[in-house]
Amino acid sequence: MERTSVFTFAKKYSLIGLILIIFLAGCGSIDEPVNADTEGFFNHFFVYNFSLLIKGLASFFNGSYGLSIIVITLMIRLVVMPFMLKQTRSSLEMQDKMKELKPGMDAIKKKYKDHKDRESQMNMQQEMMKLYQKHNVNPLASLAGCLPMLIQMPILIAFYWAIRRTPEIAAHQFLWFDLGQTDIVLTLIAVAIYFIQFKVTQIGLEPQQKKQMAILGLVSPVMIGIISLNAPAALPLYWAVGGLFIIGQTLISKKIYLAHKNSTAETT
Repeated sequence: MERTSVFTFAKKYSLIGLILIIFLAGCGSIDEPVNADTEGFFNHFFVYNFSLLIKGLASFFNGSYGLSIIVITLMIRLVVMPFMLKQTRSSLEMQDKMKELKPGMDAIKKKYKDHKDRESQMNMQQEMMKLYQKHNVNPLASLAGCLPMLIQMPILIAFYWAIRRTPEIAAHQFLWFDLGQTDIVLTLIAVAIYFIQFKVTQIGLEPQQKKQMAILGLVSPVMIGIISLNAPAALPLYWAVGGLFIIGQTLISKKIYLAHKNSTAETT
């Protein structure tokens, strides 16, 4: 049984979300404004309400749709933050447990290195499971730790489409760019932020894990760049703000976990 990384699952779910967005972009009229008469459960109850929220907050901020998008992005991140903090802590705990198991796992793999027959492989799996049980480790627990990624995905996708299908956004400017036009500078900023986010998630991982995740870590920034170059600047603005929030959240989570770990070690 191969070593499981929670961050690998998290990145995979992020990638699935991006692929889903692209898939949805090819299904239906992405330029059709969303309104109260728009058909479809998801469009009517999720996308349309987000569109109303965007316009309502923009009115509150004297017509600034840029500020409206930023505030809603932060609101969404704050709502899912407790789940994400729990997921980060679970993943860090799993990393520590897997580090403790590594010598035993390496010994088992070495034992069966030259035995590729089915019976030997089954014996190796059984010894791995006994090792997990001995240390009270459930290798499938990492899947549950990624549940927050799945919970927030419909919300983020709905907000994504609300931005694309609210025509009022395109008529406004924010900072140096037009919200309705593609902006290369903002796209590069969003790509850089998500690449930094990937690097932050790698803090504390072993070199082998970092190497395994190297290509996967480039996928999200590249996909965001491709989508942003074919979308209004409001989208990379949303991604950039969300990415910055996640970077701060991840750093804080890891710092809190490390402090708790050190405090526990001192008391024992």
